Amino acid sequence: MIALLQRVNWARVSIEGETRAQIDKGLLVLLGLEKEDDEGKADKLLHKLLNYRVFADADGKMNLSLLDIEGGLLLVSQFTLAATTDKGLRPGFSSAMPPGLAQPLYDYMVTQAGKSVAKLGTGEFGADMKVALENDGPVTFSLQV
Repeated sequence: MIALLQRVNWARVSIEGETRAQIDKGLLVLLGLEKEDDEGKADKLLHKLLNYRVFADADGKMNLSLLDIEGGLLLVSQFTLAATTDKGLRPGFSSAMPPGLAQPLYDYMVTQAGKSVAKLGTGEFGADMKVALENDGPVTFSLQV
């Protein structure tokens, strides 16, 4: 399970020109699911995302989490994060979880996130989405569990 986490001032996801979801200050998380992922890994990654200290405290140090600042979370499925890129000039997707298994796991992650985050937005699994954001910093991390 791979998450590309970006600290944002705002972010939105649109589908066919219509805004699906948007957040103000918080985290945009692109989520890639791999074949061996399961609900246990999803719980572990979600805990890390919600508690990862990437927001500045009063001293300007990254000491606060998304939960601490009561920020928004925009969670977007991102199939291509699971690509293998170590050989050749074309990505391979043999390690990615098949869509029929990935969608329920993505939905599980969204449901679990909704229990902790008041300002939750999502993309639409498998849709052609446009993501716009203002990265704050920029601050971007790749997390894996």
